[in-house]
Amino acid sequence: MDLKSDRVRLLSGLLVLCLESFLLSSFVWPQTASAVEGVKGLWRTVRIASEGARPPYNYLEHNKLAGFEIDLAHDLCTRMKVSCSFTTQDWDGLIPGLLAHHYDAIMAAMEITDSARKKIAFSKPYIRMPSAFLIPKQHMTLDTTPAGMVGKAIGVESGGTHQAYVEDIYKQSEIHAYASLEEAILDLAEGRLDTIIGDKDALTDYMKKRKEAQCCILGSDVPRDPVYFGDGIGIGLRVEDKTLKAMFEKALDSCVADGTFTKIRAKYFDFNIN
Repeated sequence: MDLKSDRVRLLSGLLVLCLESFLLSSFVWPQTASAVEGVKGLWRTVRIASEGARPPYNYLEHNKLAGFEIDLAHDLCTRMKVSCSFTTQDWDGLIPGLLAHHYDAIMAAMEITDSARKKIAFSKPYIRMPSAFLIPKQHMTLDTTPAGMVGKAIGVESGGTHQAYVEDIYKQSEIHAYASLEEAILDLAEGRLDTIIGDKDALTDYMKKRKEAQCCILGSDVPRDPVYFGDGIGIGLRVEDKTLKAMFEKALDSCVADGTFTKIRAKYFDFNIN
């Protein structure tokens, strides 16, 4: 009789343990589904974060994320055969949110830098924004090589990669650093500079919106040197999500190869960005 009672108590205990395990998994699973899928290599849903504050890369339109990166992300998700959702996150919270598994990828004009690589992984770059010279229209044939700029004045925004570049490469030119690109362009319009250097997207945007820039035209692109200008902009990912990284890169290669990337780019940029 005692033996029978012991067996009943044992079976009851096992049933309670199974029920507790089931309830626990029911609460935990929804929060970690993407992570488990990633471990198994079976990504079905991907959550993408962007800032929504840097047009034309990403911005808010009717309270929804839009822009070049969002259009590109939709295409990549289709090629990966996954369902993607998008969330807005302020810049300072992007990497912490990724590491906390609030989302699975970042597409927010994030530069691939050594400091960022210490925390997260990146896909291959999908944007390598060129730098360019802005020159007065009356000097359209200006030679902007280091030899051609000997003794000439170059304006640059202070404290950035462009200042380091011109100070190292254009040692025989007069380098004038400004608090902002706008101030440099104003001095160029007044004839105090021979040229200025900056990111091509920023220069192009300024020329479209400000009458002061009507004095000038875009000159040649600056030879891209990763030592100064970095590797470009990539998709931010958790280091352990190697399968997801491979999926994104395969989709990006396909997007570039069939011309879709160029079509998406042309909606937002008048020049090559990769």
